[in-house]
This record gives sequence, C-alpha cells and structure tokens, in this order.
Amino acid sequence: MGTESAQGQLLPPAFLRLAGHPLRWRLLSELARSDRRVQELTDLVGQPQNAVSYHLGRLRAGALVSVHRSSADRRDSYYRVELARCGQLLAVAADELQPGILPAAPPAASQAGSPSAAPIRVLFLCTGNSSRSQIAEALLQRAGGDRVQVVSAGSHPKALHPYAVRVMREYGIDLSGRRSKHLSEFSTHRFDYVITVCDRVREICPGFPGRSEPLHWSVPDPAAGSGDASYPAFQRVAADLHSRVGFLIQRITRPAAAR
Repeated sequence: MGTESAQGQLLPPAFLRLAGHPLRWRLLSELARSDRRVQELTDLVGQPQNAVSYHLGRLRAGALVSVHRSSADRRDSYYRVELARCGQLLAVAADELQPGILPAAPPAASQAGSPSAAPIRVLFLCTGNSSRSQIAEALLQRAGGDRVQVVSAGSHPKALHPYAVRVMREYGIDLSGRRSKHLSEFSTHRFDYVITVCDRVREICPGFPGRSEPLHWSVPDPAAGSGDASYPAFQRVAADLHSRVGFLIQRITRPAAAR
C-alpha cells in the first residue's frame, strides 16, 4: 500500500503525489502530445519559467520526464515524457489500491476504429527521409492498418540508409525499394497530423492545407557524425519510434470525444 507519513497517515503512492500536482499534470499532458522546449511549455501552461523549470526538475528526478540537447540548436533542449514508465508506475499505484483493478488487456473494441471512418492521414518529416521518418512511416503503417494513411518526406532527401533497411528487418518490415521524397511532393495534401522527427526540420516545416495538428518527436539522427554510422544507434532510434508509434496509434484512433 502507500507510504506512511511521520504522523502515521497513509500517503498516496509516490507516482500519484508527483504527477498529481496540477501544474506537473499539465506539463505531462502537454509532453504526452509532443516534445517541447521550456519556453514553449511556459507559454502553453501560462506560468513563469522558473516555476515550469522547477516542476520539470521534479518530474525528471522521478524519471517521468527526460531531456536532451536540440540537434538544431545545441543551446536549447527538448523535454519528453517517459510514457512507458508512467504507465508502469500508474499500474503499480492501481494495484496498491486494489489488486486486479486494471483489466489484463484493453477491450478489443477500444483498439478497433469504426470500419466506416475515414483513415487518419499522417505525414512524418525529417531532413533526409533516409532513416527516422521512413522507420516511423513503416511502423505506423503496420500498427494502423486501414485506419491510417501515412507517408514520409524530407527537406533534403537522400538515399535510404542501409542500416534503416537492416534494422526494420528486425521488426519484420522490408524497407528495400522505398524511395526518399521531398516534402514539396505533399505541399497540396491534407493531413490530420504532421509529425517532425528531426529538430532541424521542425524549424523550417511549412504549413499544409487544412487543419493538421503539428507534433514533434525529438529523435537524434542515427547517422550523424562519421560516415560509418553505428548500427546500435539505429536500433535505439527504431526502438524509440516503435514505442512512440504504439502510444500514438492508441491516441489518434480513439473516438474524438475520448481524446
């Protein structure tokens, strides 16, 4: 059960005490949608930067949030929520309240979109369209099936990286034969979500027709640095994108009223 205070009172589990603060919950909610910089979070929640930075520090100390330097501007940083850890701690808290309170698996109906609903249109963007956006596109195609229409492109396309092809084979996906595309190919297309997976391309991302929701995943370039890119870097990026896509598909295919 929960921890006891010095007065012998039963306290909620640490996760609930940490995440339950109104401002920290708002920060987690914003980061669950998109990676953000401190100034962006400050504007979104309408609180001074020192307060936002303090509460981000508390969330980082609890490993609910992580941070890394922007690849576009090394003086800046992006924060992201660690959704898998939040889920694990929330499940532990629920079990402390009452074992078995959570179902073993979500009901099948909650994972299946309406067959008659129009597919959700998603565009992934990075600089070269040679690894990150291609990997994300392939993973979402498989996860979403007929529920999504997904494409990827880059601001400066270059050939598909052989390590991207190799790492996707570990997920049972064949990328060979796919081409890299310039984002201008989709300048007249309408999307529900435009997801940048590169800090640099986020800074120059153009607008698209309609009311697409822009999201950002700050994913490091696995091919950055020397010409001999490290294959484990591609494995880390693929694992990160696999996790993010898994959470994304649950969010975007839910009924609108439940989002």
